[in-house]
Amino acid sequence: MYVEYVAAKVDDAFEVPLNLSEEYSNGAVMRFLFLLLFFFVLYSLNSTKSGHLGALIPAFVYPAVTLVVGFALGYWQRHSVDKRNARSFQNGGEALLTQTLTKNFNTEDYHLLNHITLKHGDTTTQVDHILVSRFGVFVIETKDYTGWIFGNANHDTWTQATYRDKFKFQNPIHQNYLHVKAVEQLLDFVPSNAIHSVVVFVGDAEFKTDMPAGVFTLPQLVEYLKGCTEEVLSLNRVQFCVGRLETARLKISKQTDLEHVQALRNRYGEKN
Repeated sequence: MYVEYVAAKVDDAFEVPLNLSEEYSNGAVMRFLFLLLFFFVLYSLNSTKSGHLGALIPAFVYPAVTLVVGFALGYWQRHSVDKRNARSFQNGGEALLTQTLTKNFNTEDYHLLNHITLKHGDTTTQVDHILVSRFGVFVIETKDYTGWIFGNANHDTWTQATYRDKFKFQNPIHQNYLHVKAVEQLLDFVPSNAIHSVVVFVGDAEFKTDMPAGVFTLPQLVEYLKGCTEEVLSLNRVQFCVGRLETARLKISKQTDLEHVQALRNRYGEKN
């Protein structure tokens, strides 16, 4: 598995983790490294002209080294820094799901993206996880709750009850609907029946009503995914899906999250 660390109601806005870390200062680091490399090339070329290195190294080697090192630094920033960035923006439940799926589906057939913010019409939508595989595209909404859960697929709100109080929250199936629609619009070449809505409760919450279709505990999700064995996408299509999602997703940053929250507030009003 390749892992990239990548809302229908205002409730979704307030599930942004409160312990958002500051962004890494990798842009400055990268610019500094490129500047050093630039001066190295200038010095080397000057030395070549003066005969110090010319006898040993052809002049064309230095631009080639610049390109190779630049590509390597860019690749490192994309595949290492972005992974750490996404992990820092995950809450505990999302991080646990990422770890579990990575452990159980560590093959080229699966590609997991996390914390994906996509433009959808005149607003944005933020998806916890998207698992792209030969067996379908799974749009995952993660809930880390305790206590008792009372919910129905058709109700607007569900209820969490603990020994101290009760708390109503948006029906996560409805919440994930806009996420799925945004993914369907972006992956318009994928049959709609190959894109699935998945809601996962990763905490120790217990359902006191029947668990609706498409809602799982974390162990149930693993079994569900293992049971999806019919190939609906080729590996080339999987890679194309991932490429389009990576291209369309907004930068993983605190600013992106804040703008997403503000867009939801503007659309639905301030949360009381």
